Amino acid sequence: MTKAALITGITGQDGSYLAELLLAKGYEVYGLVRRLSTPNMSRISHIADNIIFLEGDLTDQSSLNVAVQTAQPDEVYNLAAQSFVATSWNQPVLTGNVTGLGVTRILDAVKHFCRDAKFYQASSSEMFGNVEEVPQNEDTRFCPRSPYAIAKVYGYYTTVNYRESYGMFCCNGILFNHESPRRGIEFVTRKITDGVARIHAGHSKELRLGNLDAKRDWGYAADYVEAMWRMLQQDAPDDYVVATGESHSVREFVEMAFSSVGLDWRDHVKMDERFMRPAEVPELRGDASKAKEALGWAAKTSFEELVEMMVGADVERMVADHGR
Repeated sequence: MTKAALITGITGQDGSYLAELLLAKGYEVYGLVRRLSTPNMSRISHIADNIIFLEGDLTDQSSLNVAVQTAQPDEVYNLAAQSFVATSWNQPVLTGNVTGLGVTRILDAVKHFCRDAKFYQASSSEMFGNVEEVPQNEDTRFCPRSPYAIAKVYGYYTTVNYRESYGMFCCNGILFNHESPRRGIEFVTRKITDGVARIHAGHSKELRLGNLDAKRDWGYAADYVEAMWRMLQQDAPDDYVVATGESHSVREFVEMAFSSVGLDWRDHVKMDERFMRPAEVPELRGDASKAKEALGWAAKTSFEELVEMMVGADVERMVADHGR
């Protein structure tokens, strides 16, 4: 019997890779999309004909109720969020409403209309914040350092609460930073690779960045969506850290990105206070031992492969857009 899955945030980076994975496995895929004057379907345009789109919004309970009733999914993946940390300081109430309370709304819709569905919540390594230990695992205390991270902590505990209170199959995937050529241009990794491509093509001379010393555990998004799926194939629900186990500084990412096209980053990168966080998170590095043991999952793509992949894609895009 064909399984059905409902993905919120299907037009985003993770949603697009997850939709590809589920379609390849024979799922009927429903995607929740917000009504926009100009919908951004670029990441899923190649598979759009195979997806059933439902209009809805994490701030609107009635639309979520209708979406869940319509799809009657076996699995629900909640990937939608106001997901950019920097924006969360400028729009903290919106971030709390979407990224935090939105989890309660979608869980409540599932509880009322398809309680047997398995639920995945996209939690974040940002919840660890000002970390007390490195690496971080499922038992590490949360110390969020941004409105985004605080909202994600709310969503995490809401997911746990519905699991414990109503006996629902609810999982948190605590994903560390995961990137790809489909990453939004506002995120630092994609900002770097896009900047490198522009400078390499002669369309720009400098790249302005904030804290180069921040360290993150960077993996490939296409690897990570498989971990999401594996969580919902287990006999019992649980929470899992998904990470590579390595951390690299923004400076390392920059150096590798520029060197991949034969450039010295020091000739082009400028520090800009505008891009510094009000409260910095120095280092995030995950321990995914539990995911490896219980799910049989491990990251396949190295840091070097990821950087080269992203730079290569942006260089190709620059050639396609500008003819050089």
